[in-house]
Amino acid sequence: MIYKSSIGNIDLSKLTRLYPAGVVNVNSEVAEMSLEWCEMNESKVNITSYVLVFDFTLPKEEVRDKKELHFKTKDELIKTMTEVAQLFGD
Repeated sequence: MIYKSSIGNIDLSKLTRLYPAGVVNVNSEVAEMSLEWCEMNESKVNITSYVLVFDFTLPKEEVRDKKELHFKTKDELIKTMTEVAQLFGD
């Protein structure tokens, strides 16, 4: 299964994990946090953008093998997540 994205083709058959995250700015520190955590702490942190992480890292591997799609809004993230999920449904 290939997902055609803005950063090129992504081979979903080699995917080990797929997860959404929010990019937050807390005290000048930028970090990716789970979408659930971001929603629970929305009033305490500044969510600067959103990301969908395609992780291809095999278990016990030290070096991360991942691709990320970045979004300005949560709606854009959800739309892309839906598109990717539909590929798994076929």
